[in-house]
Amino acid sequence: MKVLLGGGTGFVGKHLRKLLVDNGYKVTVVSRQPGPDRLTWKDISRDGIPEDVTAVVNVAGENILNPLKRWNESFKQAVRSSRIDTTKLLADAIVNATNKPNVFATISGVAIYMPIHKYGYREVDTSPPYDFLSDLTHDWEIAAKLPESVKTRQVVVRSGVVLGRDGGMIRQIYYPFFFNVGGTITLSGAQWFPWIHVDDITGIFLHAIKNDNVTGVLNGVAPDAITNYEFTKAFAKEMWRLSHLPIPGFVMKGLYGSERAKIILQGQRVIPERTVKSGYEYKYPDIISACQNLAPFFEPKS
Repeated sequence: MKVLLGGGTGFVGKHLRKLLVDNGYKVTVVSRQPGPDRLTWKDISRDGIPEDVTAVVNVAGENILNPLKRWNESFKQAVRSSRIDTTKLLADAIVNATNKPNVFATISGVAIYMPIHKYGYREVDTSPPYDFLSDLTHDWEIAAKLPESVKTRQVVVRSGVVLGRDGGMIRQIYYPFFFNVGGTITLSGAQWFPWIHVDDITGIFLHAIKNDNVTGVLNGVAPDAITNYEFTKAFAKEMWRLSHLPIPGFVMKGLYGSERAKIILQGQRVIPERTVKSGYEYKYPDIISACQNLAPFFEPKS
């Protein structure tokens, strides 16, 4: 069984590649740079997907919250291209393939849902585009859509904030918390915090590849819907640290830009209804168990 994995060198992609290999899959990564067991995006554009691929997965995407990148038109275009163009390229390659894969699984984001404090979004819900990030997510999912004539099964995983020790948000906040200068984002931290452990977002993709009954949209979030305050308290408690220094919203806007800071300052309550009904069993269904894995100073065993 062979999987073609777009974005296999990023935070989520590296974890997903390892999980697939551990489960007996042969994985070919698609990235910008050539290497062993790799194809480049130019290779796919020129030659299409390999004939013996049974699953195509795309988790490629420039890190939106990279604090070293200024939020300008150039970076925004890179963010869009790294998601939409790569997804469309793989979708077109599947359409043109003689031997089509069994499944095409792509990642998307919960930014497709408008932040409304009391509403809980399920997979059947959506919102009209309302800002850059929601436009991006709508266009991302459109890029993945195959024609009805193509019988390849499709799955779209709308991911929340992915938590893992070796990348993403936890890498950025770990040492501030370790040195007792961590805290909520904004004074109250009342905004929803849709989250998922990296072992579960990758687990959902493996679940989607293995099970022919899994189709359509899955919310890639944990069942434990929490606020930023609740996450902060749980993470600090498991680190045996204080969480008494809230970060004002204007600091986030100054660091990331007001448009990008919405990812942190606003949040959606997202419910993984179809994910649970599909039979996926979470490794870290609640924030306490997740933080017990994330918080130890030495790398926790998986």
